[in-house]
Amino acid sequence: MNWTVTFEPLLSLTWLGATLIPLALLVIAGLLLRARGGFLRLLALAALALALFNPVLLDEEREPLQSVVALIVDRSQSQDIGDRMDQADQALEALQSRLERYPQFEVRTVEAGGPGTDDRTQTRLFGAVESAFRDVPPSRVGGAIMITDGQVHDVPAALSDLPGPLHALITGQDDEFDRRIRFERAPRFGIVGREIDMSYRVISTEDEDSSISVSVLINGERVSTESAVIGQEMPLRITLPNAGRNIVELAIESHPDEITDINNRTIALVDGIRENLRVLLVSGEPHAGERTWRNLLRSDAAVDLVHFTILRPPEKQDGTPIHELSLIAFPTRELFVERINDFDLIIFDRYQHRDVLPILYYDYIAEYVENGGALLVAAGPEYAGIQSIARTPLMSALPARPTGDVVEQAFYPRLTETGQRHPVTRGLEGSQAEPPQWSRWFRQIGISPVNGADVVMQGANEEPLLLLDRRGEGRVGLLLSDHGWLWARGFEGGGPHVSLYRRMAHWLMKEPELEEERLTADGRGMTLDVTRQTMAEEVGSATVLAPSGETLEIALSESAPGTFTGSAEVEEIGLYQIGHGDLTTLAHVGPVNAPEFEGTVSTTELLDPVAGATGGIARRIEAGLTGNLQIPNIVPVRPGAETAGRDWMGLRQTDDSVLRSVSRVPLFAGFFGLALLLTVIGSMWYREGR
Repeated sequence: MNWTVTFEPLLSLTWLGATLIPLALLVIAGLLLRARGGFLRLLALAALALALFNPVLLDEEREPLQSVVALIVDRSQSQDIGDRMDQADQALEALQSRLERYPQFEVRTVEAGGPGTDDRTQTRLFGAVESAFRDVPPSRVGGAIMITDGQVHDVPAALSDLPGPLHALITGQDDEFDRRIRFERAPRFGIVGREIDMSYRVISTEDEDSSISVSVLINGERVSTESAVIGQEMPLRITLPNAGRNIVELAIESHPDEITDINNRTIALVDGIRENLRVLLVSGEPHAGERTWRNLLRSDAAVDLVHFTILRPPEKQDGTPIHELSLIAFPTRELFVERINDFDLIIFDRYQHRDVLPILYYDYIAEYVENGGALLVAAGPEYAGIQSIARTPLMSALPARPTGDVVEQAFYPRLTETGQRHPVTRGLEGSQAEPPQWSRWFRQIGISPVNGADVVMQGANEEPLLLLDRRGEGRVGLLLSDHGWLWARGFEGGGPHVSLYRRMAHWLMKEPELEEERLTADGRGMTLDVTRQTMAEEVGSATVLAPSGETLEIALSESAPGTFTGSAEVEEIGLYQIGHGDLTTLAHVGPVNAPEFEGTVSTTELLDPVAGATGGIARRIEAGLTGNLQIPNIVPVRPGAETAGRDWMGLRQTDDSVLRSVSRVPLFAGFFGLALLLTVIGSMWYREGR
């Protein structure tokens, strides 16, 4: 019971002043003049004033509120090292058991950095504290207890901003040893085939001035072994092998006394940029489709184009002096002998053999393809004639021989079943409809037979229209119509000539994105996404090797013709190896070189200043001689008292309470007040009457 007295005036303060002040002046004057009954008049005035102010006796029934205690448990990946997680579980169980003895505390347990949370890549315990106290006024905060290895990445700059004491119980051992490696300088981009400069550092928790071997891997393949001095920044030069994403990995051997080897490797993601692709376009004669090829290749910023058109064949003799011709000599020897290997792609656009090139040069071109070059033949009627390049030694590199037929009829180019899955033609805009939503072509060259090439498009009478083939280390494309320009001119609505021609050219030049058989993977948050491009109809599952050595299977399902995808939520941060059949790839899940693994040795140094500023403690709980964890006792303390000692940690009790009910007893109400007032006034009159 809480008894208090309050006043509930019967009149407003203005009327009270207007009534009582004049009376008070009269009473004071009577006292000063020593008039009879002055003291009784004072008592009467006091009784009247009390009656008008209406004192009320209140009896409040209050229920005390609980102090809120946040119990924060670090479940980040660094807690998996050694027996830290077991220590954390034992400490959590012990603290919860002790706190149950104190009904004045409301305990809120928060597990931070566990699997499936946004903080898995770093330890953000103070964010968890803020979340636990978000709806709690500062007066009700009893304190926070953290169970962690001490590697916390969101320590506030203002150490005393916490509303209550912070106590940190540190897992792990006091004499832990670890070594790690990290990149100091790593560019985001590099040119394929050229050296790029990087640097790295090997760091040890113990002062060492010794050397250590560092393995350098690019996309999972070892390229060199370097010698590094521990603690010093070391230079590194690598050459990017592929366009697109490259994973550069550095790894050091594990030391027997290390607490973990998960940070014995580091990676950098470097995007490889190919130098401008060099394309040689040779047009056998001017025609409507020549400009389509030239404009497309010139519009591609990644292509350096060399274009020659044979306007005047050698057999044409009209007596025009050479110096009056607006032509230059066709540098055949320079292009097809001396510098042929400088080109990434050679295109013969309606070209026919008319002794412009010596017959031996076709052997050079065929050899160029066998050794890894790319050749595209955009054929017209000349391919079916007696001067066809298929009647030269180049035939050994071509996928089909012409029959001599030239089909002159309207037809829609259509994708074959192979073409629907092939990355060059897969998903071409308009191909899903029947007939396709693009214009017709009107000429096609007959061929026979097809020597193992992929027929990805067909034309009139379902005859092959576009063939893609591999020859040795190189690639060959054969387009059996010269009417692709109708799409570029918008005839009957046009068609996707830009996509088709560009994909053809880039497939021939071995762009990784257009490989028929390709396995890629990528990390999206803590999700691993796997994509398999294939010409097969079923692929099954991909096998994944996690950073810790555990394996899992990811089922792949068809998301589009020729494309199978699958994903899985993973718990570990780091480099994953994905395999499917003969293909392998790498993917990094989580942030590259996550803060979670930059420091893995348990420590009190980060949290000790914060705990001290709030009146708390930061100490280890590792087992002593008895084998039991050394967990300080919990002591409830009043506000303003000490909150930590040698072997105890205090939690504040709040003085806040909630009002449940109120009993009112007016002191001057009823007969008692009236009797007291009449008694005093009657005494005053009685005295006046004598």
